[in-house]
Amino acid sequence: MPELLAKVRAELTRYQHLILDFDAIERGGTIHLVITMKDLPPDAHVYEAPLHTRDLESEQFAWTFQRMLYDCLHDYLVELFVKTPQSRTSP
Repeated sequence: MPELLAKVRAELTRYQHLILDFDAIERGGTIHLVITMKDLPPDAHVYEAPLHTRDLESEQFAWTFQRMLYDCLHDYLVELFVKTPQSRTSP
């Protein structure tokens, strides 16, 4: 598992973002992608997504990882909405 964690962290060095930081951690035998805001506002959470070993070991790892990273970025930013037209308001 340490070699897969090192592989993900090495891939993450290829990405820099103005407002987000990226890391990877190992938890319970699974590698997790961690996305956090550089200046984390109150009530904003840190995003974690488990990465499947088969994806990490793929010959297409760099492309697969980029797709997963971009999908996670989308999910994280959507999760940060505090109100949308679909939000339920109290009466």
